[in-house]
Amino acid sequence: MKKLLSVIFALIISSAGLAVSAATPQEVLAFFNNYVNAANTYSETITNYYLPDAKIIRVVMKPDGTTATVTANTKQYFNQMRIGANLAKINKYKNYYTERKITKQGNDYKITCLRQPSTSDYKIPAHFVIGPDANGKLKIKEEMMYTKQQKFLKYAK
Repeated sequence: MKKLLSVIFALIISSAGLAVSAATPQEVLAFFNNYVNAANTYSETITNYYLPDAKIIRVVMKPDGTTATVTANTKQYFNQMRIGANLAKINKYKNYYTERKITKQGNDYKITCLRQPSTSDYKIPAHFVIGPDANGKLKIKEEMMYTKQQKFLKYAK
């Protein structure tokens, strides 16, 4: 009887694992589109799109042509996002993502694209790693964006 229960338990656990990793590229793109809409409408739910320990990366493009990479934890990032939201609303700031390419990375997907800020005429690289969390819900696990905003350099280590 114990052996039978062990087998049933193992099957339940393995099928749950399969369900967690069963996201399709279409589901990931739909999630990403919802994220972009939430970000561009300054939704209070924007933080729900990220894992609590998501990796946030900004590659700052310096005026001299060099770059500096700055990483932040989600607590820092969400705080800065809230601070900047009012100014962004006033300026009607939005990000547009073009040339989207999606590739599978294990149980996750990586979306590489070009980001065009609404206040600019240039497009710069960005990528997002999106995959299921422990509960099977899609979340942003990593976000990387190039930026010309020098203010990010004050967070550099």
